[in-house]
Amino acid sequence: MESNMVEIRVKGETFKVQSACIDGRTVVITGKWIKMAAVMDEELVEGDTVRDPESFIPALKQTGLKADIFTFAQKLPDIKPHYDYRLEWDNAAVVPITNFKEWWEKRAEYDVRKAVKKAAKLGVTVKTAEFNDAFVRGIVDIYNESPTRQGKPFWHYRKDFDTIKDESGTYLERSEFIGAYYQDELIGFIKMVYVGKIAATLHVISKKKHFDKKTTNALLAKAIEICEQKGASHLVYGNYDYDEASSFLTEFKRRNGFGKVLLPRYYVPLTAKGRLVLRLGLHHGAKALLPAKARRFLSGMRSAILWRVSHIKGQVGDDRPAGGKGSVMPVRDSRLS
Repeated sequence: MESNMVEIRVKGETFKVQSACIDGRTVVITGKWIKMAAVMDEELVEGDTVRDPESFIPALKQTGLKADIFTFAQKLPDIKPHYDYRLEWDNAAVVPITNFKEWWEKRAEYDVRKAVKKAAKLGVTVKTAEFNDAFVRGIVDIYNESPTRQGKPFWHYRKDFDTIKDESGTYLERSEFIGAYYQDELIGFIKMVYVGKIAATLHVISKKKHFDKKTTNALLAKAIEICEQKGASHLVYGNYDYDEASSFLTEFKRRNGFGKVLLPRYYVPLTAKGRLVLRLGLHHGAKALLPAKARRFLSGMRSAILWRVSHIKGQVGDDRPAGGKGSVMPVRDSRLS
């Protein structure tokens, strides 16, 4: 099979990487010393990521792509492991959708319900939005508010209109945009992509200067309502647990009714180097070998430095919604976006 070059986004930057089409899936190669193969946008492809690994993996080896390890995961609602490859666990923040009343009364914490009511009382209107130039200009305005989010450099800060329109316009035929408006100003939005009966959030963000209006809580409440209307079975909001110091984000999701669901992820060595890397546990990079406490310390130090720099420049605002201790702007958790 002939390999081609495709564009992927990693931490907000666009790269061209080698790819090949196998059984209707685009497989891409990332990494420098350790070459990892994965299905592009695997969490957004419909159906099983890999329908038949026993035929898929030999076909991958025949493409000529120079990969050391192939990784793929199972998807909701199929969470029971099926294969004998090396297994690790991904985790996702998930709300099973029954009806809005059940989420409101049994899953959302009291302070979240209070926040949603406060948003409405202060005049925030939350509704589905058309993806047009006016909406994109609103997105650009939100993205350009601050160079940092969650104590980290913000990937989309100061990108131009055309770039934001292109990056936000993926999977439009399966997307739903929810906008939060205050006096006709877009102050926050969610982008959801439907994958079968699963609704996956790709963007969840609100303006820092309107933190008092609890925009993010209101957006999530509307997302639950829309998921019920559309017959979605689950709403997925990125990861539940994070390796770094993001416990405030986990707590925010918990208080908004999300729970942790574990998903099987497999790692298949394709070369002798890949087998050695997996045996030594180096497939997540050297950083992963550090104790969790050390990783949290280093992450906290980085966040503190970035916050201090932004504070000195007068660019910091408090964007804490109800149920969390920091900003809530989880970008897509995909390894390839």
